Amino acid sequence: MIEDRHIILAHGNGGRFMRELISEVFARHLANPGLDVDLDAAPVAIDGDGTPFLSTDGFIVQPLEFPGGDIGSLAVNGTVNDLAVCGARPHYLTLNAFIEEGMEVEQLDRIVASLATAARTAGVHVVAGDTKVLPRGQGGGLYLATTGVGVRPRGLELGMHKIRTGDAIVVSGPVGDHGVCVLLAREEFEISGDVKSDCASVLPLARAALRFGGLRFMRDPTRGGLATVACEVARHAGFELRLFEKTIPVRDSVRMVCEMLGYDPYYLACEGRIVAIIAADEAQALVADWGRTQSGEGAAIIGKVRKRGNKVVLETELAGERILEELEDDPLPRIC
Repeated sequence: MIEDRHIILAHGNGGRFMRELISEVFARHLANPGLDVDLDAAPVAIDGDGTPFLSTDGFIVQPLEFPGGDIGSLAVNGTVNDLAVCGARPHYLTLNAFIEEGMEVEQLDRIVASLATAARTAGVHVVAGDTKVLPRGQGGGLYLATTGVGVRPRGLELGMHKIRTGDAIVVSGPVGDHGVCVLLAREEFEISGDVKSDCASVLPLARAALRFGGLRFMRDPTRGGLATVACEVARHAGFELRLFEKTIPVRDSVRMVCEMLGYDPYYLACEGRIVAIIAADEAQALVADWGRTQSGEGAAIIGKVRKRGNKVVLETELAGERILEELEDDPLPRIC
């Protein structure tokens, strides 16, 4: 059994302490038929006729735990969501944990338990991983890196190249929740609130969207938020995108915090939303389908693809216009 209440450098030395950490924290929560902690590589079987997709990401959020989630659930959902919006069904994950000396084992156990719950919810297996212990002061308590493998059905095609003039832009729910939640959890501004992160798997939303033949493109608006996704589409696809401020869902509590501190909710990260571009005649049906899911409450048509160009124009509630520029500064570092 683990004798120390805190992580020490010996937990990363390859010996007994490391073996106990892996078996009593990671393997205990992540146990599945595909996880063998004594192997350096894991065999995987991918059923079905489709195209394998691979995604990888790193997570350095502070604080490690926040209302609605933690770095563990964030790591699973972040990678699962990247696969889901490409149209792939996630199957397997690998996990790398970089643990800072001095971290409480009890907190690490909570986070790994949360990670395991998120994996089960998404229907993915953690089949391989590694742990490293960083000297005190060289990490933020815990960093995680995940790699995901999924399969997209053969014949399914999504991408910016499919976008057409007149297409509708849809979002699956309120934006900015995760960014504001993490900001408040840091307690740097002496502001309290009940904002929860939207950290969740978007698999149910993606599967609902894939039933529509007019679906062109999906993206999860993480770092840089809704505005950054829109700017990427405008730049790479060569269209002018028009967003409607009056229909973009933003919670009152999120808007209030942003107004107080000078943040723009359209640039703040979401961790459980999808931005989709779909043929205009199917947009309302997609919103209705999303609205019938737990994670799609608040889905809305928020804009349209107007014409050839390379800019994003926000039509304000006061009948004005504002250009949404590509993000340059990092308004909230270490939020995912």
